[in-house]
Amino acid sequence: MSSPPHAGPAPETILPLDEVGEPTRVPLQIEDWLTVLVMGALALITFANVLTRYFTNQSFAWTEEFSVFLMIVLALVGSSAAVARDRHIRIEYFSDSGSMARRKKLSRLGAVLVALLFTLIGVLSIRLVWDDYRFGETSPGIGIPQWWYTIWLPILSIGIALRAVGLFIRRGRRA
Repeated sequence: MSSPPHAGPAPETILPLDEVGEPTRVPLQIEDWLTVLVMGALALITFANVLTRYFTNQSFAWTEEFSVFLMIVLALVGSSAAVARDRHIRIEYFSDSGSMARRKKLSRLGAVLVALLFTLIGVLSIRLVWDDYRFGETSPGIGIPQWWYTIWLPILSIGIALRAVGLFIRRGRRA
């Protein structure tokens, strides 16, 4: 059986959008290396705590606080990498069906929505950082200034928003 000539190419013959090798202005290795560094720090902190508990029946007080912070940083850095590579969550039934033009439009819409969301998170979290700084909030575990942790939320959120804007621009080049 053959398909009618006006039906267009079969869905299997259309390349997925994320395999259309589009260069980025800011290297993707930034997120890759940050991921490696954060994962390495998490592994070292956890291993040191395990050894300390095993040999002394005590634990480092700071490890849980740093581990939670590093896991949040890891999630945001991973989100940035996913947005830059157009690998964020989507319903593939809708995003991978149809013509290439339709798929690019949906990809651009997703990029705009991600950029808006993370810009909003970044702007609103600046107030959180300011409040932590202004009121002298300290972390519950080891008593360091809380803004040392919260300052990374607006920075990484704006980074994700900028990656989404870059994706929007790259998808519009050959639309």
